Parts: sequence; C-alpha cells; structure tokens
Amino acid sequence: MVEPFRLAPFFSERVWGKKSLAPWFASTGTDELVGEAWLTGPQSVVETGPHAGERLDAVVAAEGVALLGKNSAESAFPLLVKILFPADRLSVQVHPDDAQAQAIGEPRGKTECWYVLEAEPDASVALGLKAGVTLDAVRSAIADGTLEEKLEMVPVRVGDMLFVDAGTVHAIGPGVVLLETQQTSDRTYRMFDYGRPRELHVEQGLGVTKLTTRARKVAPHAMGEFTRLIEETYFSVDLFEVTAGDVAVSMDGPGCLVGLEGAAQVRSAAGEVELQKASAVVVPAGTEVRVAAVGGAVRFARCMAPR
Repeated sequence: MVEPFRLAPFFSERVWGKKSLAPWFASTGTDELVGEAWLTGPQSVVETGPHAGERLDAVVAAEGVALLGKNSAESAFPLLVKILFPADRLSVQVHPDDAQAQAIGEPRGKTECWYVLEAEPDASVALGLKAGVTLDAVRSAIADGTLEEKLEMVPVRVGDMLFVDAGTVHAIGPGVVLLETQQTSDRTYRMFDYGRPRELHVEQGLGVTKLTTRARKVAPHAMGEFTRLIEETYFSVDLFEVTAGDVAVSMDGPGCLVGLEGAAQVRSAAGEVELQKASAVVVPAGTEVRVAAVGGAVRFARCMAPR
C-alpha cells in the first residue's frame, strides 16, 4: 500500500511569466520569469513519506499498480496539473489529440481544462476559431499578424471552468491565474507568437487544428459534499470546501488533491500528510482519505483520471 505523498512544485521558466508568484508561492528559487508551477510534473520531487527525495516519474516506475491501479500500463502519471501565471500573452497555440500524437511517436495527446483562480475585471481567453473561419484563413492571418481576430474571445471570472479539447486553437493573456489539469504531455504547436523570437510550428499546428471543437465554459454541479467542476474523458475536477471537521474523499482513479486555500491533513490507512496551499498530494488509485481542516477553512480540488 502506498501512502499519499506531497510533491514540491517544479517551476517552469517562460518568457511570458513573472518574477514573483506571490501569494501562491513565497519563492521560486530563481530570478528568471516563471510562467508555470508544475504540481505533478515528472520532475516534481516527493517531499514526504518513504519516497521523499525521489522524482514523481521514478515513483510511478517503482510503484506501478499500487499507485495507478489499472492505469499501471501508463509510462507516466496520467495527469499534469499546473498553475499558470501569465504576465504577458502566451502564444496562439494548438495541441494534438491521441491519434495525432501517437502518429509522431508520443504516447498521448493534450486535452486540458482551466479553472480560474484569479481574474482581473476585463480578463478573457481565446477559445477556438470563430464560426466560418477556414484553415486557409488561419494561414493568411498568421502571415499578416491578425490571427487573434479569428479567435473566439471568452470573458472569464474567478470560479469559471473551461474545457479545451485537443485541436482547439487557443490563447491565454495576462490578468488571470489558472489551475490547469491536462493529459501528461507538453506537445504544443505555436501558430503565432506576437513577434517573439521563438520557433513557430505553423504547418504542424494547421495539421491538428479542428475548425469546430467542444471547447467551452462548463457549468458546475453540486454533488453533495463537493462541486463537480468538470467531467471529461481524461479527467474530472471537483471542488471541496471544509470549514470544520473532516470530509471523506474517494480517489477512484489515480490523481491528486490540490490545496487552494488554507491547510489540511490528509489521512489514509497507510499514513497522513499535510496538504498546503498551491501544493499537490498524490493519492493512489482506489484509496479513500479523510481530509481535515487545520486552523480554519480549507478549499481544495480533486483532480482525477478515470479508473
């Protein structure tokens, strides 16, 4: 039996990131711009329990069935959970689906979702192409710098959940902080980058672009002791709020709990660990834990892959 364990975030430097990620993180350990905190990245290091000091990918390789359940055939933890901190616009980009990724030798595509943690009053994201836009129109707009005009802009506020399926052309700008739950893949095709000197992948991006997708805002649903924010093929994300006492949380498939506010104690038959703000506690598939608030109200997300 594997006990739940907490991971240290891996801070990913990005040209569109920030020097300070306060109040979510006191320090990133670098003076460079950081755009993403990978809470369950392969490089994230275990902070607690018997595997302390090991990388998550090494724990997955060692524990297999005990950690992932029937997903033990996976070569990686199935969900990459991040917090995004854009101070500038990301590129306009698109990701391949499973079949397209496997055609180039990768294990999986990249479908994702975004839960809005912070949003300025006029914040928005680009989510898909406007109706009637063709691939030829996209190619022309990339060449003349007008691609943003072809994108559907969606206003966002704190608490919104957005689904971004593979093949959706999308873009994130400043004014938001997002909790991203996605398939474990970093395959991104940049189609337009606002003049920054980074490599573009126009033809690859056009090759995986879908003119119509299922990308959208997703309405939350009350589910008794938690709120279901999204349930899709590759993941579900639920929001828990505990003001006193504790709550039972089942992890049917492999996944993690992500602290959003306050601190909590996560207890299972195999051990216990503290869940802190902006950290992830990995809970093995098939495990039920009890989560107790420590010193006040706690709010956390359950990010889970299918069993």
